[in-house]
Amino acid sequence: MKAGVIGATGYAGAELVRLLSGHSRVDDLILSSVSFEGGKIEEVYPNFFGLISRPLVKAEAVVNEADVVFSALPHGVGEQFAKICVDKETPFVDLSADFRFGEDEAAFKKWYGKDYVYPELRKYSIYGLPELNRKRIREQGTGNREQRGAVIIGNPGCYPTGASLGCFPALAKGLAAGTVIIDAASGISGGGREPSRQFHYPECADSIAPYKIGAHRHTPEIARNFAAMASMGGRDSPPVVFTPHLVPMNRGILSTIYIPLAEKAAENNEEQISKFHSIYADFYKDEPFVRVLPPGLIASTNRVRGSNYCDISIHTDHSGSVLIVVSAIDNMVKGAAGQAIQNMNLIFGFEEKTGLESIPALF
Repeated sequence: MKAGVIGATGYAGAELVRLLSGHSRVDDLILSSVSFEGGKIEEVYPNFFGLISRPLVKAEAVVNEADVVFSALPHGVGEQFAKICVDKETPFVDLSADFRFGEDEAAFKKWYGKDYVYPELRKYSIYGLPELNRKRIREQGTGNREQRGAVIIGNPGCYPTGASLGCFPALAKGLAAGTVIIDAASGISGGGREPSRQFHYPECADSIAPYKIGAHRHTPEIARNFAAMASMGGRDSPPVVFTPHLVPMNRGILSTIYIPLAEKAAENNEEQISKFHSIYADFYKDEPFVRVLPPGLIASTNRVRGSNYCDISIHTDHSGSVLIVVSAIDNMVKGAAGQAIQNMNLIFGFEEKTGLESIPALF
């Protein structure tokens, strides 16, 4: 199978190249980059030297030749390529926000300031969080190109991935009894290869700071995920307050989530923590990339670095009235490229963990 990456020289695109090159079902790569068209990928990223040597071609060549197309383009840019892929019935996995809101164009315009170019494409799109929509993703793809219907995957945002996975069991079981508060800290790579001033080293080194307080565009995506999971259990979704923070590290997102409990737990009661741990462990027991850590172990970004895993640890506050969940992901893998490949595996009927089984790099 030939996999194509449009926008291969951005951080998420380069991570796709790295992971796809080791995928046992991918025989070849075709890569494009507007900024470096005509060059080679190893000239942009020397870590690929001697290992991955591919020319950077036009995006049109990618969509015409590839069996699956990944788009790592800025928001509002990739729809033209998605349309070509739909017409060819080539799966299109989009890492931008263009297809995360489905038919809700008003929400996309409000938070991203853009209109849909081809609104009709949303009838083919699926929000690509496997832990939420695995069945739909699998059903849309059969692994047989002659039979598979057109499919577009709106790959989730990095913050919503970590926050949603940290809350899903509590939402499904109706544990939340008030506003859920999410404090999330991200590495600088989340700002992209050409970041704004606040992401440059002199601005963010030796400092941690919140940004876009009360108005981050990932907030509605998180709220939509909450509502979808709560409705599966016939429950109402709680309000959510989300605050992102920038920290001086390259990779990772750590989300500390505060969930007011419907029933107060006993103060410092290990049995209560064990109860909540059992709820989470049972909920995720069949999930290949969610690890619910044993009580006493706290999730951290260094234990998921370079991997597609989401680590979750369970805690309560001293009064026993708040469930505290900590989730950790690598924003470039489970928060972007790895999750995109996980979706590809589901579409084509591959083993879901194929190409994504590397052990996290601790150091």
